[in-house]
Amino acid sequence: MRLLGKAADIAAVMTLLVLVVMTTIGVIMRYCLNTPLQWSEEMSGLLMIWVVMLGGIVAERDRVHLSIPFVVDALPTAARRLAQALISLISAGLLVAVAWLAWKLAQGTAFKVTQILKISWFWIDIAVTVGALGIACLSLWRLFSGSHRGEKP
Repeated sequence: MRLLGKAADIAAVMTLLVLVVMTTIGVIMRYCLNTPLQWSEEMSGLLMIWVVMLGGIVAERDRVHLSIPFVVDALPTAARRLAQALISLISAGLLVAVAWLAWKLAQGTAFKVTQILKISWFWIDIAVTVGALGIACLSLWRLFSGSHRGEKP
């Protein structure tokens, strides 16, 4: 699982770096040189989806996803562990369902291309599959390895 977390880290950082550099160049080209890059907005949208999904994997690994633990924290220890296990299982199940639906969407749009860059929509839609499966894997690994949400990574 460390490999998944490290790969997500590197991929998220590189994607964000490309997005920031490309956006900066796009702004300079548009407002300083009065020659806008036609493709930059389309590429920004594609990269933003990947940044969000890869960032979700990193957030799950670092246990910084938004949560409201005050009800679970108020439970006795045994009930808290059971509640955390159930939440992890339900979350993983929902994430796998989302990944499956995103995969079906990606397959259905594989031959559709973006207007300017002519990139297959598959590469945009598959980001959701990758992110959802990555988060589900980390959540299940944490559950079955005995690591609990309250502990530091």
